[in-house]
Parts: sequence; structure tokens; C-alpha cells
Amino acid sequence: MAEKLIELDSVELAAAVFGSCDENIRLLEKEFSVTAVCRGTQVKLTGEAEGVTGAANAIDAMLTLLENHTPIEEQTVRYCISLARSGEDGRVQELTENFIAITAKGRPVRPKTLGQKEYLKAIQTHPITFGVGPAGTGKTYLAVAMAVKAFKSKDVERIILTRPAVEAGEKLGFLPGDLQNKVDPYLRPLYDGLYDMLGPETFQRLLEKQTIEVAPLAYMRGRTLDNAFIILDEAQNTSPEQMKMFLTRMGSGSKVVVTGDVTQIDLPDKSRSGLVDALAVLKNIDGIAQIRFSEKDVVRHRLVQEIVKAYDRATQARSRR
Repeated sequence: MAEKLIELDSVELAAAVFGSCDENIRLLEKEFSVTAVCRGTQVKLTGEAEGVTGAANAIDAMLTLLENHTPIEEQTVRYCISLARSGEDGRVQELTENFIAITAKGRPVRPKTLGQKEYLKAIQTHPITFGVGPAGTGKTYLAVAMAVKAFKSKDVERIILTRPAVEAGEKLGFLPGDLQNKVDPYLRPLYDGLYDMLGPETFQRLLEKQTIEVAPLAYMRGRTLDNAFIILDEAQNTSPEQMKMFLTRMGSGSKVVVTGDVTQIDLPDKSRSGLVDALAVLKNIDGIAQIRFSEKDVVRHRLVQEIVKAYDRATQARSRR
């Protein structure tokens, strides 16, 4: 059996590490098969040497985040655990270096995972970035945050958000209302991100001035989009022709981010996804970045991560048959 004593700076820090009703430390105990006891500002870890080392490294990562005013939630603890297991816990400092934007309510927006950090860096340094991965990895939200940052710093003059208007087997003609009523439900996730970053009043004002445009992908045809930050969401549901049409709308001074999940394609059977096609066709072009997220980058409820992993296993099993 091995033991390790960790000295914390204050009782308040110890309480933050242990979490409400000791939920954080119980999770560490379960994941690393160790026992943790807190006496004042000291945490004593007991267990097999490998488990004790892993738990200590995870706690060090949590302390780094706390010292930089990052709240510790269950997802944060689980991510620190995954970093400790992969030997990357020393990189957690990278998540605290800079925030990319401030929400309308004053909350700083920072990357929560190393995958998100790589994604943000790619957007900063490449004219076109593809962000591909499962639901809950922050692909769309972070792209919107970067768009708002670019707009506020006057790097671009407008923000254009678009996505395919037909998903999950539904046809617009069968939905009630006029065209705007029909497409609004499909564009709602894009509205949500902008509401959070700008506040509803500022968003509505910029929308009325057409400084911000949220529209179905079909509205992009025939246009040249200069000095704009353009986001194509749910790109897995484009056809190769639509994807080519969209990418060739890019004008001077513009930046493009394309997001999607190749495991959630809602196109009719045997139809090729424009996202899958573009990732293959454009992989060696300078100035185009491709960032792949994994289940480790999921920042929603922990069950979302488990669901993604379960479907990945099922897909792999079917492919081996």
C-alpha cells in the first residue's frame, strides 16, 4: 500500500476539492481505487501506488483550475481524471491561459478541454476550420464565441450563421407557418449561442441591421461573402454539391468555420455527406484545418459521454461483421 499527503493552502480550497457532500473526492476514490481523508488543510491518499499517483495528479490539476478561478464541476473532475490517466495532467494550465470572450452576463468563455483549445487555435490561425465530433463538445458554441470576438474587435464586419434546413427526415413544406416559422426551429441552436454572447437586445438590434444573419444554407447560393465570419453548422447534412457551393462563397477578409458530426447524418440512404466528402477532398490544402473531437471533449452531462462511447462501440462492432 502507498500513501501520499497533499497540503492545501486553505480549508476553503480543501472544501472545493472535496466538493458538495464530498462528491468530487468520492469520484476520485472510485476511479483510482484509493481512500481519501481530509484533516484541516491536508488530504491523505491511500491505495496502490499507481492509483495514489493518479489521484494526486488529478487533484493537482483541479487545484490549478481552482487557482485560476475555474469552477469545479463533475465534468471538470472527470476531465482531470482522464488527463491524469493519459499523463497529460501537466497541460491543464493551458486551459487557464486566456479567455476568448465574455458572455452578456459577464461569464468568461474558456476552453474546457485540450481538444477545444486546439479547435480555438485552429480558428485563430486558419481561414477555414472544420470542427468534427460528437454532440456536446462545444463545436458550435465556441465558433459563435470566436465570431463575436472577431466582430467586436472589428476583424470582420458581420456574422453569418447557416445550416441545412432539412434534418431528421422532416420536410419544410409539411411544417406550419411561413418560411421564417419553418426554418426557425432548425436555426435555434445558433440563436441560443448568440443570445448568450450578446444578450437578446443587442442580438435583435444587430439582426435588424443585418450585421448578423442567420439563414438556411440555400440562401447562400450566388453570393460572395466578404469581411464576414461564416459558420456552417450541422454540415454532415449537406450534399457534396451544397458543401462546394458554401465553401466557394468565401470572399476576401472572411473566416469560415464548418461544424458537424459524421455519426449523425440525416440524409436519405445512399446519399453522400458533403462533410465526409470535404474532409477527404480538402485534407492536404494549406490554410484549411481539420479538428477531430472525441468523447473526452464532451462537456455536457456525463451520460452524454457514455452514450457517445456506447454508440461508437456499436458502430465498430457492426463494421467488423
